[in-house]
Amino acid sequence: MSKRFHQILLMVSFVAFSWLAMQAVHELGHVLGAKMTGGTVIRAVLHPLALSRTDVSPNPRPLVVVWAGPIFGAFLPLVVCLIASLLRSPGLYLFRFFAGFCLVANGAYIAAGSLQEIADAGDMLRYGSHHWQLLLFGLITVPLGLCLWNGLGSKFGLGQAKGQVSRTAALISFGLLVLIVAAEILWTRRS
Repeated sequence: MSKRFHQILLMVSFVAFSWLAMQAVHELGHVLGAKMTGGTVIRAVLHPLALSRTDVSPNPRPLVVVWAGPIFGAFLPLVVCLIASLLRSPGLYLFRFFAGFCLVANGAYIAAGSLQEIADAGDMLRYGSHHWQLLLFGLITVPLGLCLWNGLGSKFGLGQAKGQVSRTAALISFGLLVLIVAAEILWTRRS
């Protein structure tokens, strides 16, 4: 019973944490893109029950700002994962999972969005990007993210692990989820 509880806690809390943290890193990319190009960030929406977004006005370089979100959102976690790997960080598989999650989520979001011309992808196309560029972004990031996920199943109790996971990792994962939910709620109240 305890074994499966910790497995479920790890899997559910870390996927939820990854979703919220991915949105935060993505929006940070938009914010940095706006700041670097002389734009003014009016609002960055981050809430556990909402899809994130960043409003910029004036926005002198909207194409740079819109691309900064998925590029930064996909590759900053990858850089952090590489650093964690070089430092032989304990729990490296959590860094790998998160980096893979960010690559897959941002790549699929942009590539799929290009087909319907919605959200960031729609803005990219309106500001001058071509469909092939958005699809290429997805073709690079999604397989890279899947490669990072390859072989992680046993760390999450799947396959031959038969539900066995690190209790410490499960508790840390749950703690990270609680922290990001609290931070986003406080962020929303502050905004």
